[in-house]
Amino acid sequence: MTEAFFGLGYVGITNMCCRALEGHHVIAFDINEAKVEAINRGISPITEPRIAEILAHGVSERRIKAHVEIGDRLDDCQLAVVCVGTPSLPDGSHDMSYIAKVTRQIAARVKPNRAEPLTVVYRSTIRPGTMEHLISPIFRSVLGDSFEHAVELIYNPEFLRESLAVEDYFSPPKIVIGTRDGRECALINRFYENVPGPRFVTRFAEAEVTKFVDNTWHAVKVAFANEIGRVCLQLGVSAAKTHEIFVSDTKLNVSAYYLRPGGAFGGSCLPKDVRALQHISADCGANTPLIDAILRSNEAHKHRVFQLATRGLEPGASVLLAGIAFKAASDDLRESPNVDLARALLREGYQLSIFDPGVDADKLVGANLGYAWSHLPQLERLLITHEEAQSRRFDRIIATNGTVNLLSFAEESNIVDINALD
Repeated sequence: MTEAFFGLGYVGITNMCCRALEGHHVIAFDINEAKVEAINRGISPITEPRIAEILAHGVSERRIKAHVEIGDRLDDCQLAVVCVGTPSLPDGSHDMSYIAKVTRQIAARVKPNRAEPLTVVYRSTIRPGTMEHLISPIFRSVLGDSFEHAVELIYNPEFLRESLAVEDYFSPPKIVIGTRDGRECALINRFYENVPGPRFVTRFAEAEVTKFVDNTWHAVKVAFANEIGRVCLQLGVSAAKTHEIFVSDTKLNVSAYYLRPGGAFGGSCLPKDVRALQHISADCGANTPLIDAILRSNEAHKHRVFQLATRGLEPGASVLLAGIAFKAASDDLRESPNVDLARALLREGYQLSIFDPGVDADKLVGANLGYAWSHLPQLERLLITHEEAQSRRFDRIIATNGTVNLLSFAEESNIVDINALD
């Protein structure tokens, strides 16, 4: 069947490419003409393992086509998947303007007399109540009495980790499907028929809150581990050995992935969703002091990492920051703690260079580009190649995101790996 995808960020492109790889024909929509043009030429606007090859193959096989305008292209679709962004507003809540806008656009193009309803699946992170009190009313206001027949709404949160997105798409930790009445949807069952993993079908609200719970828990684990790491450092205790003992308890301590002292958390999901859950908690009158403290703890850890990374180094010294994206094998700079580290190094007068094989300043697009230039406008000037990094001498090399294994040119005694501070 032909499927439509709205929003060509990391989630939208990954979903679109993976569906095409499974043999489906997909059409994609985005307001960014540069993204649309790149995709139609088979060029990925994001850096994500396997996506470039899958996209190029899908375009060559004529299974992928991107557009700016919807027109009548939904007429032949059974499924429309919404993956637009929900960035943070100043008060911490999600900006729902993109969700509302794309919903109005889809509603305006759905024919009321369709032979079968268009199943519209929302994968963006949205607060509980959004499907019922924002999205459904928009469709109803446009389609009137035809709403129930013309459209079936589904909320299906995504659980994709950047740099592992394709792997996670085909082998997710779980599948959560929210419907108005909590009953199964036959079309979505076919959508996931070849995807393994535990499956939960529930009402909209329970599905909507899932991503907040998951991302806030991941953020709690990182902040907790880093606080313990700082205590260990202050007491002269080995944080690495403490971590080894702690994560050996997989029965109670759950997961080793986040529970290790290292860099601060960042990216496009954890900070945004923690802020949104804080806003929800305040809005409904709940008292959640730990959740309210997570971002403050993360900021404290960024400061501590800066202190440790520059210990014994005088301002004016030359520093190489190896890794600027929030995660290895990614070009995503949004809320990257490494961007904050770069800003601090510049502010304190260090002569900074940046090496990150996944980041090309000329290829950044959309919100990623906006964040980069608003928070680190010097980025293009600071970025250097691997060859340049090899040929220069630096007073200090700060390795992030596992980039220490790329620094074969550096003396080990000159490297501070912020993911292995002990």
